[in-house]
Amino acid sequence: MKKKRIAFVASECQPFFTSGGLGEVIGSLPKRLISESNKEFEVSVYLPLYASISKDMATKLKFIDSFTVDLSWRKQYCGIYQCSYKGVKFYFIDNEYYFKRDKLYGYFDDAERFAFFSKAVIEVIIRLKEYPNIIHCHDWQTGMVPVYLRTHYYYKNEFKQLKRIFTIHNIEYQGIFSQDNNFIEDVFGIDKNDSYLLEYHGMLNIMKGAIETSNIVSTVSPSYAEEIKDAAFAHGLEDIIKKASLEGKVLGILNGIDYEFYNPETDKNIVSKFNSDNIENKKINKTYLQKEIGLKEKNVPLIGMVTRLVAHKGLNILSKCCEQILQKDLQMVILGTGDEYFENFFKDLENKYPDKIKTILAFDQGLARRIYAGCDLFLMPSASEPCGLSQMIASRYGTIPMVRVTGGLKDSIKDFSLECGNGYTFEGMEPNSLKEMVFRALDDYKNDDWNNKIKKVMQIDFSWDKSAKVYLDLYKKILM
Repeated sequence: MKKKRIAFVASECQPFFTSGGLGEVIGSLPKRLISESNKEFEVSVYLPLYASISKDMATKLKFIDSFTVDLSWRKQYCGIYQCSYKGVKFYFIDNEYYFKRDKLYGYFDDAERFAFFSKAVIEVIIRLKEYPNIIHCHDWQTGMVPVYLRTHYYYKNEFKQLKRIFTIHNIEYQGIFSQDNNFIEDVFGIDKNDSYLLEYHGMLNIMKGAIETSNIVSTVSPSYAEEIKDAAFAHGLEDIIKKASLEGKVLGILNGIDYEFYNPETDKNIVSKFNSDNIENKKINKTYLQKEIGLKEKNVPLIGMVTRLVAHKGLNILSKCCEQILQKDLQMVILGTGDEYFENFFKDLENKYPDKIKTILAFDQGLARRIYAGCDLFLMPSASEPCGLSQMIASRYGTIPMVRVTGGLKDSIKDFSLECGNGYTFEGMEPNSLKEMVFRALDDYKNDDWNNKIKKVMQIDFSWDKSAKVYLDLYKKILM
């Protein structure tokens, strides 16, 4: 039987370059799809070739071809590089003008950069004759792919049966740009007759266009798929999501994590390897972490956070009760960067309680692993969380999650008060609710049953096995 082809299009991917959860998903899901499908599907991934590609991975790239891509009035160079990694074929779109920069995102011309990338992906597929059965795009940076397929390539026979899936990893970031000065024609190269696909609330909205022109719209958890129908979560796109839902286009599939990449039995970033049958070694990691961050080595609950220091991660709730929490016999470590207000707030707490809390304003993957492995509890009081991977990683390392009930946190963590419990949860936005949840966990830490809780949490399966099967069922269904 001839293999079906799936083409992933994304703006980041581990281990090449990543800024967060999207990169981790693109780095782990495709290879799992191949193994779970018994090679029924062939998966390729299309990425920009950023200057920040890791040196080790850059040496694996092979130059394939180069040509010119038309983008409105521009004629831009497009180089094609390719490599195979863990059974997945990766294609990289090279253009130094757009991608040889210090950061992945955040530039004044991001609309043009990712419009070029989206159009180049389609042109590379045509040039290499690698026509997929399904093209699966991720977040607004790739949202112009289905738009261009509708507006520029509708006539091409090879794309007549192509199915388009668009995954929303975070609806907060939509790719919204001005309509002024013929932007749609001058930057995107799209005729004004087709502008209705992108127009929304007086602006051009790439995510809106992707939703309109895709066969299926998925999100990264079932609860998030429901939440984004609500104005409180949808950041203005609720009407578009509701319309797509009524058309049967919207569904949520919970993300997983890469169990090879996150493995306490093999992780080189931690000092003592362990598993659910040998949790005693976890204590060695705790002692090392306390020493590393400058906390006294003592047997008290150690709470960890690896997060962006921004309001929607629940820092506004935590900031209102954190000092009360610190009155208890515990320690706390926070790793991350973000808004200046929260950076200053938690640094001030460290200055006031130097023996209890350490705030490390950095992005440090090695230290993050040691926090996951060395802490007793992991706090995620997020106001909104499309899926969240940190609660899954913490569980993998035997660090018990404490989360607010929202999005993927709701789908992955159930309170220990339930028979299926694998963590601590609280509802609402009241600081007292968060504080009471933490106090419950601190009380349980003193009980003889604590080790059993650690083992239970470590044995929960957050690998891609289940979710990859759901994706495969979706692919098969839309190809019928």
